[in-house]
Amino acid sequence: MEIVLTIAGSDPSGGAGIQQDLRTIEALGCYGASVITALTTQNTLGVQSVMPVPADVVRSQLEAVLSDLDVKAIKIGQIPSAEVAHTIAETLHQHLSPNTHHPIVLDPVMISTSGRRLMSEDAIDVVVSELFPLCTLVTPNIPEFETLLALPGYDAHRYNLLIKGGHAEGSEMADRLCLTNGTKRVYVTEKIESTNLHGTGCALSSAIAASLAQGYSLEEAVARGKDYVTKAIRGGRDLGVGHGNGPVFYK
Repeated sequence: MEIVLTIAGSDPSGGAGIQQDLRTIEALGCYGASVITALTTQNTLGVQSVMPVPADVVRSQLEAVLSDLDVKAIKIGQIPSAEVAHTIAETLHQHLSPNTHHPIVLDPVMISTSGRRLMSEDAIDVVVSELFPLCTLVTPNIPEFETLLALPGYDAHRYNLLIKGGHAEGSEMADRLCLTNGTKRVYVTEKIESTNLHGTGCALSSAIAASLAQGYSLEEAVARGKDYVTKAIRGGRDLGVGHGNGPVFYK
């Protein structure tokens, strides 16, 4: 069984973050390991507070996993601070063999749906300069992509990007895959009306990472991730968890 490591924040209500990642990874037939970067206070009604995990604790978690488990792919989610971002990049460099391919999918979680900042502004530069070059794929939504484009010197053509279209108007969901080799592909699915969309980005990036761990090509992995999320949105539409924006749930 392939091992997929998720590096992300914790959601005590279970809808997003580490909890959603592990649920997705295991639903796709992989074994999930985790490194927690932040402890959040949140539920379906929103994020109330964020406490970054100290960088040395993030490092020790990473070292414990990477020195023991044969990790086949990595998903990176919430990175709360520049120090944590640098620590992740440095530790991955130290522990991942340059002769072995380790797919890394990064979901640049910047602001929660409820408007709470999940990544400090100074962390964005470190994430882009130190983590993006390590990644197989980066999965920003439209507001996150616009933030990246506004950074001085940012060049979108240097990285493989999946620009998620969930914030766009219309009856369809169009996610755009743009690869550094010039390949472009649009994945179109119906937009499912639902008030339970908590954790969609976490589920998508984790599903892609799990698929890459299983040997699928990047384009195939994105297609599998999209299919998984579509089913999870349908599954969570009438789930009835919480009093706000409930979670997606794969059945």
